[in-house]
Amino acid sequence: MDSLHQLLRQPANVVIVTHKNPDGDALGSSLALAAVLTKLRHTVKVVLPNDFPPLFNFLPGIDNAIIGEMNPTEAVEAFENAEIIFCLDFNSLDRIDRFGLDVMASKATKVLIDHHLDPEPFADHIISKTTASSTAELIYDFLVDMKLDTYIDVQIAEAIYTGILMDTGSFRYGTNERVFEVAAALKRLGMDDYLLQIRLFNSMTEKQLKLLGHCLANRMDLISEYQTGIIWLDRNDYKEWAIGRGDTEGIVNYILMVRNMKMAVFISEQQNVTKLSFRSKGNINVQEICSKYFNGGGHRNASGGQMKASVQDTLAKVREIIPLTMNSYQLQHDQ
Repeated sequence: MDSLHQLLRQPANVVIVTHKNPDGDALGSSLALAAVLTKLRHTVKVVLPNDFPPLFNFLPGIDNAIIGEMNPTEAVEAFENAEIIFCLDFNSLDRIDRFGLDVMASKATKVLIDHHLDPEPFADHIISKTTASSTAELIYDFLVDMKLDTYIDVQIAEAIYTGILMDTGSFRYGTNERVFEVAAALKRLGMDDYLLQIRLFNSMTEKQLKLLGHCLANRMDLISEYQTGIIWLDRNDYKEWAIGRGDTEGIVNYILMVRNMKMAVFISEQQNVTKLSFRSKGNINVQEICSKYFNGGGHRNASGGQMKASVQDTLAKVREIIPLTMNSYQLQHDQ
């Protein structure tokens, strides 16, 4: 922390980059840190590898973010001119796609702040805490440790709280004692937590609601003997429903609302790859599953992966590994 404090004493060109397909934690933590550093007279640019879900349009500063996929030249120039690069909410450079090469090539001092397992040692300074609820929680603690928490205003508090809410599913999983202390501190600053809950969890469009109904009625398969459920969407579904970024967010969690379900899998067939999202309860480690079988990773109870295969081949693979995986756990029925 002493060396980071020295690093931030003088105004510098700072780039904050987060992972592709940025979620609420990635966006909230990045924009909160950007706002504080801007107050310290740093020149700050936030780079997102690709676009973000419209759900997060309300976050202050998001309009100024550089979308690398749409403005690659501007993104590359930001990395080339950076003196400090903050890497938030990812543990390996392949999580930022092509821009990983630009980060590696940059002479800037690199700072990684993340809560995922097994961070790669590419940064000069690494703040890694896998027991944290979110990177947003870590950003709050980073600001406290750097004695910069006095710069947190209501809008910055809302950005941090957004990250916490989204990564904990509104405090349903991945929590710890500290995250509730952070939430209380943000509330004391005047943050409207009720309004944020409405914005984030009660803002579905009619299309999104109907798509959810389609998934539950026509694309869900519950495998009761292994307490696992699968929801899948193919390319035709994406075309028919005009599915955009963020439209399928959270659908995988509905499987775990079914009594006795312990693991949920959401499979979506993209243009060149089929993506998988895993969620689980208790001791079922989906991070190991994603790492071993699907070139992915994440957290013990929430991870993702992918296959360069059709949705049907991916479904077959998932159904093949479910008995192998679930038989290794002591499954218990809910009381």
